[in-house]
Amino acid sequence: MRHIIAAGLLVAGISPVAAQTPDWAAAVKADYDRDLGQMWDWFHRNPELSMKEVKTAARMAAALKAVPGVVVTEKVGGTGVVGVLKNGVGPVVLVRADMDGLPVEEKSSLPNASTVRQVGVDGVEAPVMHACGHDTHITALVATARRLAALKDRWRGTVVFVVQPAEERVGGAEAMLKDGLYTRFPKPEYALAFHVDSERATGTVSASEGIQYSSSDSVDITVPGVGAHGASPHMGKDPVYMASQLVIALQGVISRDRQPLDPGVITVGSFHAGLKHNIISDVARLQVTVRANDEATRARLIAGVKQVARGVGVMNGMAEDRMPVVTVTEGTPTTINDAALARRLNATLAKTLGADKVAVFRQKGMGAEDFAYFVQPETGVKSYYFSVGGTPQAAIDAARNGGPPVPSHHSPLFKIAPEPAIVTGAVAMTAVVLDLLPPEGPRS
Repeated sequence: MRHIIAAGLLVAGISPVAAQTPDWAAAVKADYDRDLGQMWDWFHRNPELSMKEVKTAARMAAALKAVPGVVVTEKVGGTGVVGVLKNGVGPVVLVRADMDGLPVEEKSSLPNASTVRQVGVDGVEAPVMHACGHDTHITALVATARRLAALKDRWRGTVVFVVQPAEERVGGAEAMLKDGLYTRFPKPEYALAFHVDSERATGTVSASEGIQYSSSDSVDITVPGVGAHGASPHMGKDPVYMASQLVIALQGVISRDRQPLDPGVITVGSFHAGLKHNIISDVARLQVTVRANDEATRARLIAGVKQVARGVGVMNGMAEDRMPVVTVTEGTPTTINDAALARRLNATLAKTLGADKVAVFRQKGMGAEDFAYFVQPETGVKSYYFSVGGTPQAAIDAARNGGPPVPSHHSPLFKIAPEPAIVTGAVAMTAVVLDLLPPEGPRS
């Protein structure tokens, strides 16, 4: 297996050199043992929903203020936090970590499992869990900030630490930009982030030289009907029946309207209608997620959803003012890594961690990230987003041999090994920032 990975790295332009363990790795581990492990534990026990991350933001602001030289601004784009560390003349690098939890009841059996409940921005009270590892991301951000402050003799430039809200609702990055992230603070030449990956072994990393994440759009569909007695369906227009037709017909957009070689997904995640067995309700509501790997496919799929929804209304004889209503409520473009930058920084991580720890990136699903807003082409900011393993290799091997499956992200069973994920993430992030901010000045 080691030879296969090394061969893959050669194809990607990374020489299979031995790792040169950086001298700051031990300091990151010491920080974790001293207080960052406890910080992660607190974040995991106290998750907060998107745009409700008040306590999380306050703790992150305090942690960054404690780092020598970091100037902190709070309430950027809502609950966002920005820390700026200047160290002479040089490039500007943005390092981002997301901080929100998910409306999921934790069933991980961990001793620090969340029991928190919170009312979200939608007005609904729900259990809250860090079911996607954002507690790991923000703890690693603090670790990275500490190391860079301690290594100021090795770099020149500015680092902007961004603690972002509402990634799970794909709205926090855009909100921070609208609140002046690139005008009130130094605008970056490079934007960096990582995500812990439960399917990847601890100690390993991976980054694409192109697309890292798909686009995502949250689509609400309201299907009006005409209420009636369940025993007399001919007296009304059944929205459950129409919405059911719509659920099936939407898959025709994927199988017949989408170009077969262009990835795309349409998933109906929620279907609500009615209150009683024998009453035909007057409305049904669907919540749909739409995913694509390019903007043309993204637009085509959303147009297809609208066309199919209208077709179902026409087919069922609904009046023009009673047609299904399609609303795109949230969305984010694709996250695309800069190819040349990714090759360069992947090589840096191979030297830092060892070539056998840097896996060739393969897109396994169509997850999305609103980090994309920080690096859209019109910003001129180059992107490097990488994944960090979060599950011990022994657990992955056991799952492959018929043992308990590794829980996926957003699962109530989700859990990662925090120490190796945080230490690896912080060591890797420190390495790539140092590569981009050399003490002798900008590199070509």
